[in-house]
Amino acid sequence: MPRGVHGPFSGDPGAGTDTADGASRGKSGTVEQAQHDVATGGTDRPAPRTGGSGTALELLVHGVGGTTPERMLDDPRTVRITGDDVAAVFRRADDVDAESRPGDHRGRPVPEAYVWCNLTSGNGTRALWLLLLPFMVVNLAHWMRPAARGRDRTVRLYGVLVRLAGLTLTVLLVAAACEVALDLIAWQCAGTRACAGRHSWLGFLSPSGSDGGWWSRPGRRLALAAVVPAALTGLLWYLSLRTWRAYESQQPLDRTPDADEVPGPTALGRPGFWYGRRLVARLRAAHTAAALLTVAAAVGAPAARFDRRAGGPAVLDVLGRVLEGALVAGALVVVAVVCRRGRSERRLDRTLDEHLVRRLPFAALGLLALAVLYAGWERPGWASSGRLPGDATFGGIILVQGLLVVALGVVAHLLHRTDGHARTAMRGLGGPAVAMLACALGGVMSGGVAQRVSDWLDGTGARLPGPPVLLTWQASVIPPLLVLVLLLCGALALRTWRRARAEQAAVAGEHPGEAGDSARTRRIATARAMAGLTDRAPLVVAVTAAATLLAGAGALAGALATDRVPADAARDTPAFVQGAAHTAQALGSWLIGLGFILFVTWGRRAYKDASARRTIGILWDVGTFWPRAAHPFAPPCYAERAVPDLTWRMATWTRATGGRLVISGHSQGSVLAAAAAWQLAPSARRRVALLTYGSPLERLYGRWFPAHFGPEALGSLHAEVDCWRNLYRLTDPIGGPVRLSGDRGPAVDREPLKDPLAYGRTAAHPLPAPILGHSEYQADPAFAEERQRLLARLRPEVPAPRDTGRPPVPGADGGPQDCSGRSSA
Repeated sequence: MPRGVHGPFSGDPGAGTDTADGASRGKSGTVEQAQHDVATGGTDRPAPRTGGSGTALELLVHGVGGTTPERMLDDPRTVRITGDDVAAVFRRADDVDAESRPGDHRGRPVPEAYVWCNLTSGNGTRALWLLLLPFMVVNLAHWMRPAARGRDRTVRLYGVLVRLAGLTLTVLLVAAACEVALDLIAWQCAGTRACAGRHSWLGFLSPSGSDGGWWSRPGRRLALAAVVPAALTGLLWYLSLRTWRAYESQQPLDRTPDADEVPGPTALGRPGFWYGRRLVARLRAAHTAAALLTVAAAVGAPAARFDRRAGGPAVLDVLGRVLEGALVAGALVVVAVVCRRGRSERRLDRTLDEHLVRRLPFAALGLLALAVLYAGWERPGWASSGRLPGDATFGGIILVQGLLVVALGVVAHLLHRTDGHARTAMRGLGGPAVAMLACALGGVMSGGVAQRVSDWLDGTGARLPGPPVLLTWQASVIPPLLVLVLLLCGALALRTWRRARAEQAAVAGEHPGEAGDSARTRRIATARAMAGLTDRAPLVVAVTAAATLLAGAGALAGALATDRVPADAARDTPAFVQGAAHTAQALGSWLIGLGFILFVTWGRRAYKDASARRTIGILWDVGTFWPRAAHPFAPPCYAERAVPDLTWRMATWTRATGGRLVISGHSQGSVLAAAAAWQLAPSARRRVALLTYGSPLERLYGRWFPAHFGPEALGSLHAEVDCWRNLYRLTDPIGGPVRLSGDRGPAVDREPLKDPLAYGRTAAHPLPAPILGHSEYQADPAFAEERQRLLARLRPEVPAPRDTGRPPVPGADGGPQDCSGRSSA
């Protein structure tokens, strides 16, 4: 059956999302009236008696990698009832009009599937997002700050430092493009007879070519080559603008806070958290201007340096100094814009700063045009030789990045010391470590591009000076870093092997009386031990980040002290040092070039191959959950579309039915479900039950993002929803327990599920049961049991709780005291 678009239920959430046939007005009146009712929790009018007041809803949210609605609903005939081709809610074809037939669904819920996988793994243009990987990583660092109370200024300082680190990454990427286009191609190769002769397409730029003419002047070559980094800047601006219109412009539920509503311990419940429209627009303008100013400096600085020589033209010298002063002033304005304003989360900030967003990039573009005109002026006697001063540029960027990371570490330590938690990853230093890795990743990508292009151009044996010395030093420290990482991986492998041997006894003890199968026992134990590697990720990140910081400092010091590549700098040292330097330089150059080739190959394959594109989409599922708060060119935040979608769906359903809803989230879907529940009004939140399985809420998000998913935040969510049950397996490398303290822990976490469901062959499992790990939670009978228990708590004969602004008293209705089924006695 072809998928259609229907809006059969009262208060269709399509009113708040883009739908294929327009917003549905539902049965309860206009869209404006529906939004008002949802915003106020629906307490100003009684729930309608028609439209499914006796029908329960189970809203299914898939996890990383995505799936199909047919598989989620276990039915080949599904219908899209609201949404579009990017994200939508589906039902079985037989359940489209379930609200009009409540008698057919008594005792079982109406399942709906929210499918959001196309938000991260859609068409082939997603492959371009690989270029934005460093930006995505530094954006994660913003959200990894430790939890802290009463340290608002320190929290703001943390955000400013991360945004500045993101700005340096933009400058680094554009500087690398300038290094390739302006220095290696236009300055070095086009200015060398042998190189320009071999690459015939550079003939018109060569001063020694047969047709050497107007374009052969050094300044004009640089001006023409500036098209490449300027075009890259334009591409980044376009991608950011396009995704900003599709994601940041999705307005979340604009609800009126309850009169006695108290702000929760997490910012995820704030009205403007998933609406970063204003900040991203400001940052996009600032980063675009910074990129254009970088290109202008790369074009104009060589000409200004030539004009400052003794006997140079005074007019051009003055113009060069004025241009440099304007570029410095523009850079200061960009830094001020980045530092001045952070996120507006406590309200829906619809302001756009239109004058700033429009004028700042155009002013930078004007300076670039002036720099091109200035560099292209006739200068007799000016010839290109050596390399452009890239060492100073890249050295300054790396120095600033290192200082920002160190300062970020100090601030993070102060925040963690104020209100830290024992399970917080790296004692609150996860954000600085990830920021360091983002800078290192940007350096590797920049150095890889420059090294590959240099090798390609210099394949003629023209002996070009090549890329800056600093980039060669950076490549030379990669082999020692890889050796360290390999040693660490070896230690973890040994630890995992020992844990697997210890787990074999535990597995055998869990299956007493069954025939011993050593191979079966070993596989189960190995799966458990491998799943535990997730908890060792902080160690890997800490060691890698610390080693990267030290190696980067060493590379910078070596380049500045010697001004020669490592092999030349070690020429007068002992033979062992010389051999090590030669090996590190050669191997590092090969590795960084190979990494760039693999990166491009992966992106090309992802553009053509849907399965490879799906793999990249899984990476974005984890990395792009958070809004763009530190870098506007990062891949867009899909949750800014998904969370409002889910919030609207739950809010309209609870209003229309009085509250019989279970939201069921697997893996990353459980994170979306929790975020959507926090966005509901407290009166609506208490009418929702939460079922999570394979959930990384505490294991990954609680440890790495403690300010938003820490123990207090998860504890408040448990207290504010009607009920929350969490399922996990010891063989699951992603999901885990929520680990709430005291009696709240057993109320949320069920005992670990059996995996496999049967050790050997049984009447129920005549064939060997597989080890499921992170998948197929619905195959376990415990899943149906917990779902039925949650639905029983939300039975229609129990009236909806009165909106008092306080959590309901457990057991007050004679039902179970908590979600685990323990009685009030």
